[in-house]
Amino acid sequence: MKRINIAAALTALVLFLAATLLVRFLYGPGSAGMVSVGFIYDNDESTPYTYNFILAERALKAKYGDRINVYAFRNVPEGETKEPIKELIDKGCRIIFTNGFSSQFRDMAALYPDVEFCQVSCSDSNPADFPENYHTFNGETYQYQYVNGIVAGVKLRSLIDSHVLKPEQAVIGFVGNYPNSEVISAFTAFYLGVRSMAPEAVMRVRYTYAWNSYTREKAETRKMISEGCILIAQQSHTFGPAAACEEMAKDRTVFHVGNHRSMLDVAPATSLVSARVNWEPYILGAVEAVMKHVPIEKNVDGIRHGNDMSGGFSHGWLEMLELNAHIVPYGTDVRVRQAVEDIEKGKITVFKGKYTGADPVHPSDTFDLTSGYTENMNSSYPSFHYILNNLITVEN
Repeated sequence: MKRINIAAALTALVLFLAATLLVRFLYGPGSAGMVSVGFIYDNDESTPYTYNFILAERALKAKYGDRINVYAFRNVPEGETKEPIKELIDKGCRIIFTNGFSSQFRDMAALYPDVEFCQVSCSDSNPADFPENYHTFNGETYQYQYVNGIVAGVKLRSLIDSHVLKPEQAVIGFVGNYPNSEVISAFTAFYLGVRSMAPEAVMRVRYTYAWNSYTREKAETRKMISEGCILIAQQSHTFGPAAACEEMAKDRTVFHVGNHRSMLDVAPATSLVSARVNWEPYILGAVEAVMKHVPIEKNVDGIRHGNDMSGGFSHGWLEMLELNAHIVPYGTDVRVRQAVEDIEKGKITVFKGKYTGADPVHPSDTFDLTSGYTENMNSSYPSFHYILNNLITVEN
């Protein structure tokens, strides 16, 4: 009996050691089973947009540990991605992500068909001639901008009802990077959220014509506050607007709504709320797809548009961040939760109402929102590009 037990124990030990060696061979450092992942960032942690993306890189490391190698390049201009891509491929990367917007990235994908290239979408996402190993992705940010707008609208409603603000003083400012559909979609969704609570509000928009310019974002914000804007929101990448609001709030009433990350540390007296895209579902799912040797779009929970993917609140791609309990009106948190739930269930069509908009480049191209407009129907990149007549003014 003892001999049988000893034999069984030795067999179990041998099997355990064999399994351990196999796992180390497949997934240990330097092994054939390890996956190397590359990241190319247009900026660094000091910029909220890039910092938010880096959070997903950290989550990737935390989930897979020794099963992956991660290499990252920071502060890479969009026209200078070739050399970083080559270096990442030389290091053995089987999948590369970038948070920039570069046609060069797609062109390089065609040269390395055995490597997956994943880029945050731009206006040419999912083109007809894309290489099979080229992928784009983006969060459906109009959803959280609408909820941001509700928070701002609740604050304006409180100020008007308490006679701190006259209805005609309900003027909002919005800072955007460029006059493209990404920004127009964002500020329209934000404004419609505001109007659901404070229909008196009108909005003014100023562009920075730069992706990452703290100085320009701050300067445009200061101009709008000086000219009477009571609240500033943004579809831009830095802390500039938040810093300007906090500085100018010392001698006037002004509030701020942020983007990409919480800005309470920068603007504790003025920042109402922020929201962000959660890049983890896509990035972790895409890396897992490479590990499993399956198509990325079949392994990520989201909405598929060919080799392009998007996701909203219902897919975990969006996140509302902490409300500033010191300055938001009582009950704002309840309205936020309800709005997110209604969007998840399809009860809210954001771009809908008795509004007419016009394309700023081709004014004869108009759209009546009475029946509604469905954003991100065919692409992860926003398509709404109409300026609402008599309600939103673009100043530069």
